[in-house]
Amino acid sequence: MGEFKVHRVRFFDYMPSGIRALAFNRDTERMAVARMDGSVEIFHCSDRFFQEKIIPGREQCGIEGLSWVGERLFSAGLNGGITEYDLTNQKVKYTIDAYGGPIWTITGNQQGTHLAVGCEDGTVKLFEVNEDKIQFERNLDRQKSRIVSLSWHPSGSKIAAGMMDMIQIFNVETGHSIHRMLADRGVGTSRSKECVVWSVVYLSDGTIVSGDSVGMVKLWDDQTGTLIKSHNVTKCDVLALSVSQNEDSLVAGTSEGTVVQFQFVSMVLGKDDNEWVRTRTFKNHTHDIRAVAEITTAVVSGGMDAQLVVKPLLDKIEVRSAASALRKIHFPHRRLVFCARKSGLMLFQYPGHLELWRLGESEGKGIPGSSLFVKRNPEKLLHLKVKGEDHIRCSAVSPCGEWIVYSTASSLRLYRLHCDNNNVSITKISKLPKVLSSANQLCFSSDSSHLFSASTQSSVHIVSLSQSGCKFVGTLKPKSGSHQAIHLLAASEDGEWLASANSDHEVHIYNLQTRKAHCTVPVYSSAVTAMGIHATTNCLFMMYADQQMCEYSIEQKQYTDWSRTVQRKGLHRLWMERDTPCLNVMFNPQNPSHVILHDTYMLCIIDQSLPLPDDKTQFYNQLTLKSLTEEQRKSHSHAFKVCKTFKDILCVELISDQSLVVVERPLEDVATQLPAPIKQKKFAT
Repeated sequence: MGEFKVHRVRFFDYMPSGIRALAFNRDTERMAVARMDGSVEIFHCSDRFFQEKIIPGREQCGIEGLSWVGERLFSAGLNGGITEYDLTNQKVKYTIDAYGGPIWTITGNQQGTHLAVGCEDGTVKLFEVNEDKIQFERNLDRQKSRIVSLSWHPSGSKIAAGMMDMIQIFNVETGHSIHRMLADRGVGTSRSKECVVWSVVYLSDGTIVSGDSVGMVKLWDDQTGTLIKSHNVTKCDVLALSVSQNEDSLVAGTSEGTVVQFQFVSMVLGKDDNEWVRTRTFKNHTHDIRAVAEITTAVVSGGMDAQLVVKPLLDKIEVRSAASALRKIHFPHRRLVFCARKSGLMLFQYPGHLELWRLGESEGKGIPGSSLFVKRNPEKLLHLKVKGEDHIRCSAVSPCGEWIVYSTASSLRLYRLHCDNNNVSITKISKLPKVLSSANQLCFSSDSSHLFSASTQSSVHIVSLSQSGCKFVGTLKPKSGSHQAIHLLAASEDGEWLASANSDHEVHIYNLQTRKAHCTVPVYSSAVTAMGIHATTNCLFMMYADQQMCEYSIEQKQYTDWSRTVQRKGLHRLWMERDTPCLNVMFNPQNPSHVILHDTYMLCIIDQSLPLPDDKTQFYNQLTLKSLTEEQRKSHSHAFKVCKTFKDILCVELISDQSLVVVERPLEDVATQLPAPIKQKKFAT
């Protein structure tokens, strides 16, 4: 596998933001996730839940609800505005004020013609969805308390609204209330304590399902306005509800961190008198579950503990596969740590600032697995705050450590770093080319002489860097004419090639000498999660969200023989069943046949000179190999060498002195910074 001195970094205090809302688009199989810092993420559910897009948040911009209308995404929050997103360029398209105070909920009808929002002033406001924008249409009858939850009837003719102590049913055509249903405050509850109807779901048969602060899931009849049945789910709050597409399953998320499933089944075999029965309880969260969504084969939930949990419903899965395993997504599927390989500096990207650190030094050599004495501790050199309210979208540090760049949705800033022993200063480059207004991805050339900035319509701007400043060189444009944003850039060591990957799964390769498109890698059905260009062979190595890998010869414009062997023989079952994507591809200069990869849970070195393992081969075989003689090892060795010493990995980088930098963010440390969960009595305490 090879020996490396490892800098084990645990001082990146990244804190994921809690999940506030979910919205599932059944047509495109996309899940939108809104976090408490105002950011919105798009996950591709049928592509191993890969995080395709991230729209950064803004200061003081909390989101309370999300809603899809066709392929358009809308959000609303306590700032009183309704926002539509430009998903192609991954930014806010526009925001309009609803003029009803803070907005607590937003939902669109199934016809895709209208949005309804529930406001602090007690109004339900209807907006017509036009081709380019939404337009206010009218208010429904005003109520005395805030509107906390809304749900359209599938026909689009009625709306159920949850509020304090009651549920109202509105006729959309007249705008008047048809029924008012009072919510019970529960036995033993103080009369002064209101019952908040946190969530409502309107079913096609006229049944309204509500979840409230008393811990009840209730079923109501919209014809008579009466209660049909109550289910006591928890002693705390039921905060979220979601129903399956064919309305035979319902899930409820509670403030205890449990998800409770109800199914519409017959109590007597052979009879059609179905009713809602509580069937399962899932406990995969430690804190409040603020949002749930039942998709085709799983229940997706998120809350204050900041993890997105995908719990498969095994009765809806026919074949055991990666889709039948529990999946927890803790960290972004993007890099937040960048290394200046030649100078031993590290750049940490937080939502509102950047931190630059110098790695520590150790002395002496030790045996594998031992800890070395630290001669010089890591040192924080710079804390760079973002100007304005926008959060950082992307950032980078040059390999030489002299340049730092970051971009928000509205601006790009470039700085020159001056390090003189312990004195550190930065100079902002004030005169930037006009094309550098913002970027989706940033990358420096290996000699730090050029900056590559991924712009709109999959184009890349090239800027040359010098002592005097920067100068615009040219723009690289793909032949495909794709409008999707670029999420990955990779430059070759010799400065001749640049590869870009976008959300259409296209990988374009450009010749930096001629500044023209060289070729396009054949489009694969899964998204590229990491890629790198080999320093000696100039082959592009790519990792995909479905755990496949391929190697493409840039000069010959075709897959390499090794890549064709991988596709012909296939990869080991244990490799394919991993549930987190690879986030970085590196190459060992001292051994050109070694490719270094990592995901959240492991570090892997692929030796392309060794045979690939088949499903009968022992995949994790390092301990076995240690017990064998040199002769026996040759027959038992295979290409994959996996190290699971490190956990909760955010970044692995190989720097110029042949040492590895491994940045970990232990989940135990994240948990200690979360607010205290609801206190629950446990057995024998």
